[in-house]
Amino acid sequence: MSAFKKLASDTALYGISTILGRMLYWLMVPLHTRVFPRPEELSSNVELFSYVPVLLLLYTFSLETAFFRYAARQKEDRQKVFNETLSIVLTASILVTALIAVLSPQLADWLDYPGQQKFITWVALIVATDAIVSIPFARLRIENKARQFVKAKLINISVNVLLNVFFLIICPQIYNGEYLLFLQPVVDLFYDPTIGPGYIFLANLISNLVYFPLLLKTFAGFRFQLDKPQVRLLLAYSFPLMLTALAGNVNMLTDRWFLRPLLPEGFYPGLTSEDALGIYGNCYKLSVFMALAIQSFKFAADPFFFSRAEDKNAPGLLAEVNKWFIIVCVLIWVGISLNLDWIGLFIGKTYRQGLGVVPILLLANLVLGVYYNIAFWFKLSDKTAYGTLITAIGAGVTVLLNLLLIPIMGYMGCAVAYLVSSVVMCVTCYVFGEKHYPVPYDVSSALIYLFSGGLLIYIASQIEISNLWVSIPYHFVLFALYVGTMLVIERKTFAPLLVKVRNRRRAV
Repeated sequence: MSAFKKLASDTALYGISTILGRMLYWLMVPLHTRVFPRPEELSSNVELFSYVPVLLLLYTFSLETAFFRYAARQKEDRQKVFNETLSIVLTASILVTALIAVLSPQLADWLDYPGQQKFITWVALIVATDAIVSIPFARLRIENKARQFVKAKLINISVNVLLNVFFLIICPQIYNGEYLLFLQPVVDLFYDPTIGPGYIFLANLISNLVYFPLLLKTFAGFRFQLDKPQVRLLLAYSFPLMLTALAGNVNMLTDRWFLRPLLPEGFYPGLTSEDALGIYGNCYKLSVFMALAIQSFKFAADPFFFSRAEDKNAPGLLAEVNKWFIIVCVLIWVGISLNLDWIGLFIGKTYRQGLGVVPILLLANLVLGVYYNIAFWFKLSDKTAYGTLITAIGAGVTVLLNLLLIPIMGYMGCAVAYLVSSVVMCVTCYVFGEKHYPVPYDVSSALIYLFSGGLLIYIASQIEISNLWVSIPYHFVLFALYVGTMLVIERKTFAPLLVKVRNRRRAV
């Protein structure tokens, strides 16, 4: 139980930066969708940012996980492992960024965003900074310095948000002479209104540069070092993981790559394919709440489970963790899906017609989170090639279904394709895992919670209530009843916890 508490504590701590950070990013969606009321204005942002996870893999080779693995095994040589991994990432970052910068005009034309080569170069620099600091952040995690990790992340996010407000609201208003006229000559020196949504990229890049002074102590002792045997060892472990993650990103991002070219002209009356991409991309961000739960859990879970790889109780702990992971994520899924009537008000009116994809995207992310949990079997047993195979299968399903469904269902087809591929990956991983690393997962409990949550969301969606004063309390009651039912079902688990709380109150 102490190990479980440690994981829960670390998850909560990492969740502070992840959840608050993503919440602030999410709060920028209302800003962006109102500053740029035409969805097509944000289509290039949606598409270019969708390439960031893929580029990040090409810069890092998934070496964070290799660092966890070998730094945990070779504690006395941890500095050497740090030097090797960071040196590889630094080399790749410089080379790939330079190549993208040189080819940016051609890339802009190929992506059909002429004149936006500057934005492409900024994206490459954003990825480079993210890649370089990823290894110091991994070092903080393995050294249990979660507070330093959280502090750096929160400062970065705060700077990003403030710069978005500065570039998108304050600068245009001063530039147009609405107030602070004495600052107009200063703003004229650096502000260019033709950049428009490009300032979202610039804000991200500047905030990323803030990482370096914040992580200066974590870089301490670094020496550029590329020892061939050690490099081969690290890459041999991480390369299959990189391919797995690459296939996973194809799985998650194909929708934003395919929607614009595959959507038939006039599919949505009065909207262009760029509008559809802008709508879908910004509604997609409403599923961020599920992604944050998964991401904050992964930050804590990776070093936690690797440090217990040889523990005979690891399978049972994995099963218990996964059960509670599903319960928490189902509550997030149901809670958001039932309350889209008022949550949807946070984005611009033009974008709200795409809200129907949110429950499906939330569920897809939930299932993908379960896959990440049960995928620990091939990481702990060093059978990472299975991860590549499973994720490649999922990516193939995604690509095929997007090709088939987008012309028929529009962006709803994107969401369905993502969900189906996530289910295929999860089931395939479970089947392989039971053969190579059996874990006593409570499958029946997971299916019951998923089915009951989906049924409640579907039933609620069939009852339309236009009056928010009625719909909000109605949906809140439905959610409270669902939570209450879950508490009753899991009362045996909660009973010891309640006894401890009562004893502490009596002691006080």
